[in-house]
Amino acid sequence: MKIGDTGVMSEEPSASPTSRDLDRHTAIVRAAPGDAAVIVAIVQRPGPEARESVVESMLDPEDGLVGDDWRARGSRSRPDGSADPDAQLTLMSTRVLAAIEPDPERWPLAGDQLFVDLDLGVDNLPPGTRLHVGEAEVEVTPKPHTGCAKFAARFGSDALRWISTPEGRDLRMRGVYVRVVRGGRVRVGDVVRKA
Repeated sequence: MKIGDTGVMSEEPSASPTSRDLDRHTAIVRAAPGDAAVIVAIVQRPGPEARESVVESMLDPEDGLVGDDWRARGSRSRPDGSADPDAQLTLMSTRVLAAIEPDPERWPLAGDQLFVDLDLGVDNLPPGTRLHVGEAEVEVTPKPHTGCAKFAARFGSDALRWISTPEGRDLRMRGVYVRVVRGGRVRVGDVVRKA
């Protein structure tokens, strides 16, 4: 995928290598700020495999990130196929993304909505932690966010192995799920703070 003039991404073959020494980046990920981190990017997913980078959007308790297809897409893990409220929105570390993909134009392929320079680890953000995100407030959910075949195809099988180690899971290198508890506007450059 690449971002075109419209800001909407379209699928392109992955150029990611299959073997890198990603473990050397773990200390950098671990050193991320524990609070008062900046939103580096906001990505809406308006449809299957589509990504749109925006400079601002709205977070809504019912719809998640306005303009994203979270609600319409639903969830295969729920008996009725409805959207999972514990997987409403995802935050991903820019430090992890920089390690697995040096080209920020490809970061939206991760499928997460908010890219932040923040320690997303379980110790720093246990389930139930609330964060002020721009004008909105979100709460960390207990649902684990794990990698998949699409993630490996886009960023390399070594990237999937790295984020899937016990340490990678503890640091939530794949990202963290949150749900919106108070709606409001969010912008690139806004600060994310613990409530």
